[in-house]
Amino acid sequence: MKIVRSKPELRESLAAPRRSGRRIGLVPTMGYFHEGHLSLMRAARRECDVVVVSLFVNPTQFGPGEDLDAYPRDEQRDAELAQLEGVDLLWIPTVDQMYSEGFATAVEVAGDLTGVLEGEPDHRGPDHFRGVTTVVAKLLNSVQPDAAYFGRKDAQQALVLQRMVDDLDFPVEIRAMPTIREEDGLALSSRNAYLSPDERERAVAISRGLRAAERAAAEGATSTQALVEAALKVLRQAGVEPEYVEARSADDLSTIAELNGRPVLVAVAARVGKARLIDNVLITPAPEEPSDSSQEAPL
Repeated sequence: MKIVRSKPELRESLAAPRRSGRRIGLVPTMGYFHEGHLSLMRAARRECDVVVVSLFVNPTQFGPGEDLDAYPRDEQRDAELAQLEGVDLLWIPTVDQMYSEGFATAVEVAGDLTGVLEGEPDHRGPDHFRGVTTVVAKLLNSVQPDAAYFGRKDAQQALVLQRMVDDLDFPVEIRAMPTIREEDGLALSSRNAYLSPDERERAVAISRGLRAAERAAAEGATSTQALVEAALKVLRQAGVEPEYVEARSADDLSTIAELNGRPVLVAVAARVGKARLIDNVLITPAPEEPSDSSQEAPL
């Protein structure tokens, strides 16, 4: 594995495989790798000839008072893990390289995708997604991959990035991969490192609440409010008061009141101790029972 720290070095390293038509995969990360990150690297390794992992804690997606300075970092450990996964290039740019003096450009996806859930002003706000789309656009332009890999734990982010590449004609496939969880259901996150043992135990209520929403749907609930209430009950019993629990259209995050056979995203954000955690579950309609065509139609 080669570690590169500048854009010219990155582009030089990718010139030959690009000329030869090899498929390039990019896994954008903020580092402090866990099994979720590694699963993305494995997916890229399966599907691509060259795997690039970027490691950059992006300051523009952190709001005032968020955990930019405290965000966990361990470059040496990350490099060792990436090498074990067969990564070809680990790109570690500096803030000055990504945002040079006088930087004055932003990429923004406007509308409902970024104005709800994490984009609500009372949550992370629209500046968060502006920071995400701007840095990802820069990463895509620098690497020019054929595919870029993201986790579905950040389902809203994946939808926003898909909209960005569609609208701006980026020639890249956005690959949203399954959320990786601990055995007890807690979604893997670098911010889990903030949790004390007691907080870690309470945090599992987030995934348990989402499973309760799934059960409610499986047992015949027809309203999205019933799914939300099922999740809220589990969270509050564990002493976790969420910032939000919402059920929205999985396609465009629009508000829906009834299930009506549509895929629904139930999303949660909650602060447990110092850690702000997000998670979600996709609830899809049960397939219709096939009609019995073995019997002859009546004459």
